Amino acid sequence: MNLKSERRGIHVDQSELLCKKGCGYYGNPAWQGFCSKCWREEYHKARQKQIQEDWELAERLQREEEEAYASSQSTQGAQSLTFSKFEEKKTNEKTRKVTTVKKFFTASSRTGAKKVAQEKIVKQGQLGRERNADNILRDLKEIFTPSWELASPTEEIQEAKAPSPSINRQASIETDRVSKEFIEFLKTYHKPGQDIYKQCKLFLDTMNHKRDLSIEEQSECAQDFYQNVAEKLQTRWKVSPEKVEKAMDQIEKYIMTRQYKYVFCPETTDDEKKDLAVQKRIRALHWVTPQMLCVPVNEEIPEVSDMVVKAITDIIEMDSKRVPRDKLACITKCSKHIFNAIKITKNEPASADDFLPTLIYIVLKGNPPRLQSNIQYITRFCNPSRLMTGEDGYYFTNLCCAVAFIEKLDAQSLNLSQEDFDRFMTGQTSPKKQESDSFSPDVCLGVKQMYKNLDLLSQLNERQERIVNEAKKLEKDLIDWTDGITKEVQDIVEKYPLDIKPKNQALAAIDSENVENDKLPPPLQPQVYAG
Repeated sequence: MNLKSERRGIHVDQSELLCKKGCGYYGNPAWQGFCSKCWREEYHKARQKQIQEDWELAERLQREEEEAYASSQSTQGAQSLTFSKFEEKKTNEKTRKVTTVKKFFTASSRTGAKKVAQEKIVKQGQLGRERNADNILRDLKEIFTPSWELASPTEEIQEAKAPSPSINRQASIETDRVSKEFIEFLKTYHKPGQDIYKQCKLFLDTMNHKRDLSIEEQSECAQDFYQNVAEKLQTRWKVSPEKVEKAMDQIEKYIMTRQYKYVFCPETTDDEKKDLAVQKRIRALHWVTPQMLCVPVNEEIPEVSDMVVKAITDIIEMDSKRVPRDKLACITKCSKHIFNAIKITKNEPASADDFLPTLIYIVLKGNPPRLQSNIQYITRFCNPSRLMTGEDGYYFTNLCCAVAFIEKLDAQSLNLSQEDFDRFMTGQTSPKKQESDSFSPDVCLGVKQMYKNLDLLSQLNERQERIVNEAKKLEKDLIDWTDGITKEVQDIVEKYPLDIKPKNQALAAIDSENVENDKLPPPLQPQVYAG
């Protein structure tokens, strides 16, 4: 889907939400833009084509192998044929002799077996006379009682979870409750209800034996089951469309409550990896403001603020639900709160161009847990009719668009320069908060003071980052200066090496060697002349 970002906000054409095949139903990015029906058709076509190609390849390889084998055996044909006839005759003769020997011992064995069987029957007859009445009543009950009354919900759960005995000891409260509600609901359908119950149990048994299949193949089984049950209710039992929809909702709830732990975020998929990537991406975008997304919601209005909180609560609560329909209901409630918030802010009904940016803002602000896993779970195991039409399908498609937009969000989408976008993403700075002078007079003083404190903290943070950067720069300059001085000194020492000479002997007196001149006259003394 092509998501466009303009100055007036984020815009998605309604035609882009529909199936790209043009059937009129809502598409889904997980189905490559197709609706559930068209995706299944395309999937089956591709699958049949692949099967046909594999079959043709297998036939060709088998034919080549047979030709090669036939050519290798043609040279040994005569000798092999004679030897084969001899072996066959020998085997038949041996088999005839063994059969003849067995006949001698068969009669006595049968006689002994008959005696043992007769004694066993007599004992069973003697022990069983006291319980005949109870057995007859039990058999009559099995004949005339509907199938859902023969087994308790706990027993059904234990049968469904046979591979893990440790879990079988105690069924969950929710599963018990759903089983009772499902049985009470089917009683209103009489004969069709019994058929539905049997098909549901058969489907659960089948799914228990298909744990090794991929999640896509299990999804195909569930979708085929939904389709077959709906068609049977409409064509065979002539049930009205309203009752069919209610029945399908109850069937989905009954089945998926039991299958949830096996098919939600299975280990064989990369759903958990996608969840972590989306959560990390949303945390990195915590600085995005409503103004950047052109969200037409004023959270300063108390009613609007309450709606925003409720919308965030609903989208987060989606992860606690086990049934796809209940998860869709959380998305629908969230979307309706968004529409109400926009309506209160603008004093007019909200449009689709207003809804999507606000939904993106709610997802960024709430950061729902396991978002991708929930979307994939709904896509795979929800009743396809809910995703193709109606408000549930519309809101779910918009949520998929919002997640796709968040994953590809860039500077141009938010009308920012690439430099500012990179600084915001790395946490070097954050967008300026709303100035206190722009508040209306009715705003609480505590809110104004809070924004003033946030502005002050933002300024102090920027100042601190500036000081740290300057300190790092000064440290680098000092290191570079020290390294430069050291290098210059080393160059001078290498160019003019210091030569240290040995210590000279002490100088003797000047006249120490003039021994024969010791009788010389004393030096002239200065004289003063008076004149």
